[in-house]
Amino acid sequence: MHFASPLIAGSLVKRYKRFLADIILDTGETVTAACPNTGAMLGLNEPGSRVFLSRSERPTRKYPHSWELVELPGRGLVGVNTGAPNRIAAEAIGVGLLSALAGYSSLRQEVKYGRNSRIDILLEGEGRSPCYVEVKNAHLFRKPGLVEFPDCVTERGTKHLHELADMVRAGHRAVMVYLVQAHFPSRFALAEDLDPTYFKAFRQARQAGVEAYALCCNVTPEAITAARALPVEDCE
Repeated sequence: MHFASPLIAGSLVKRYKRFLADIILDTGETVTAACPNTGAMLGLNEPGSRVFLSRSERPTRKYPHSWELVELPGRGLVGVNTGAPNRIAAEAIGVGLLSALAGYSSLRQEVKYGRNSRIDILLEGEGRSPCYVEVKNAHLFRKPGLVEFPDCVTERGTKHLHELADMVRAGHRAVMVYLVQAHFPSRFALAEDLDPTYFKAFRQARQAGVEAYALCCNVTPEAITAARALPVEDCE
């Protein structure tokens, strides 16, 4: 996924009201940017952090800037825009990076299914059962080499796990993809302490036959591209 235009660098003043952040640009100007991330962003929203913004030219936008990246000292850039993973995951599937999801002739996004929901990616092919793919952005880095999900309670995420399990019971294939907009993690796990309900739902979904994969990315101010798979620490 390439950014449409060069990103704008600055320093984070604070994130507040969940969806807003004040940033001092390298030019000295202070702007309020949209924060396209509903999570807690633990460890990613420290005041003074170097950040990168995109800018929309749409006149209807109240906040033209959007927060895209944050730099973690000694580790590199992390993508924080949770609107990006679906596109990145679709590109990764298209180029065969996830071999388990190769061989489908059709890839559609945001298709209605389940309990009044939309699946992020639906893979279809002649002679094959439909494959329902849910994509989640993982960006909790509490231990060296480890990335976790979620970083706060996610009732919506739990609902999606139940719906994926329903798809398997109906004879289809269902997959969870955890997309990590960073290059440095070496393994993925669930943060049971932050959302025990999600942890339980994940374990039940896996027992039902839902597959789980994790991908980390190469991140630059020009583009975010999926790079390699991470081992998923399963729930016993």
